Amino acid sequence: MPAGVQGYSSRWARLMPIAFITYSLAYLDRANYSFGAASGMAADLKIDAAASSLLGALFFLGYFFFQVPAAYYAEQRSAKKLIFWSLLLWGVLAGATGLLSDISLLYIDRFLLGVMESVVLPGMLIFLSHWFTRAERSRANTFLILGNPITVLWMSVVSGYLIKFFGWRGMFIIEGLPPIIWAFVWWKLVEDRPIQARWLDPAERTELEATLAEEQRAFRPVKNYAAAFRTPAVIILAAQYFTWSIGVYGFVIWLPSMLKSGSTLGMVAIGWLSAAPYLAAAALMVVTSVFSDASRERKAFVWPYLLVGAVAFYASYLLGSTHYWLSFVLLVIAGGAMYAPYGPFFAMIAELLPRNVAGGAMALINSCGALGSFVGSYFVGWLNGATGGNGASFVFMAAALLASALLTLSLRAPARASATVLDAPAH
Repeated sequence: MPAGVQGYSSRWARLMPIAFITYSLAYLDRANYSFGAASGMAADLKIDAAASSLLGALFFLGYFFFQVPAAYYAEQRSAKKLIFWSLLLWGVLAGATGLLSDISLLYIDRFLLGVMESVVLPGMLIFLSHWFTRAERSRANTFLILGNPITVLWMSVVSGYLIKFFGWRGMFIIEGLPPIIWAFVWWKLVEDRPIQARWLDPAERTELEATLAEEQRAFRPVKNYAAAFRTPAVIILAAQYFTWSIGVYGFVIWLPSMLKSGSTLGMVAIGWLSAAPYLAAAALMVVTSVFSDASRERKAFVWPYLLVGAVAFYASYLLGSTHYWLSFVLLVIAGGAMYAPYGPFFAMIAELLPRNVAGGAMALINSCGALGSFVGSYFVGWLNGATGGNGASFVFMAAALLASALLTLSLRAPARASATVLDAPAH
């Protein structure tokens, strides 16, 4: 294999910044709701705690329904077209959050925003699987998903200032514009497959296509999505990602409110504090993906982090509300640990099944993650409102992450048609 295929060739320099920015913009418009909720949106619109929790969670219900159709379209037709239209439409819907006052319309807007953004992760994972080999995939997935914590990191700070100067409505409107602009950049710069890329070195293009095809020959054939969805590995991973996402999105959506409830700090200070877990997450994600690709091991780089996250949440519960700063440190640890395994996790899914059904399996698993995100974002908000504190929600997220770690440990890789192709050393 030429050095260009394994090394950091023009594919990495061109495609990874594009993938990173695209997913970053998607995450911006799902995570900024927590800042609106913590900064006066509920009071201005007379939204009670139950309605606020539902508004935060409805995004994930919309996100659930269109994952598998999006994956099918991306694999069979074009990820490029899918992402282009998604960028345009979610930008409009995200900005509309700042214009609406009728809570019924807000419910519809949040649901449709989830629908539009539901195509992004399966579409981008399939897109990257067409461009990067097994030896590169954990790092490629990690650079994509780094858009999640890094976006929340800077968004936490920027949103605090936008709210201060423009109010919560201005924050939503301003942060809805970038995906609309980026849609046209995306359309100009990407192609669906290496064979279409005139900018790629011809020798690397040929070798890359051959390597990707060779990897696919190692899989036992799986007839269709229905057969893939019945495999034990997919069922376990769907349950695992459901419970994992309860912890992640209970944390993401309500972290600013949790930090605000235990202090007298203003929103700018809360924004800076909210950024800390995502800084830890970004560093851990990169380190974890490098070691995972180097060892070709996936499971061992997933479950220990989830267990650490569970312990950190439970320790925060044991501390109670009297040790604000120590509890904050534990939340930083929990946030970093929950994000660290994403690269190996999605690489693992792509290595379990052949390409004709792997995208659908990713979408099904991510759909179950969306349901977990709905449960986490709704019930964490509800528990915080019902109990007047964060303790019950910390226990809830700890239990979910513990279940996720145990499910990961139970996973067994399916048999392959031939182990030689995927296990052979790179050359």
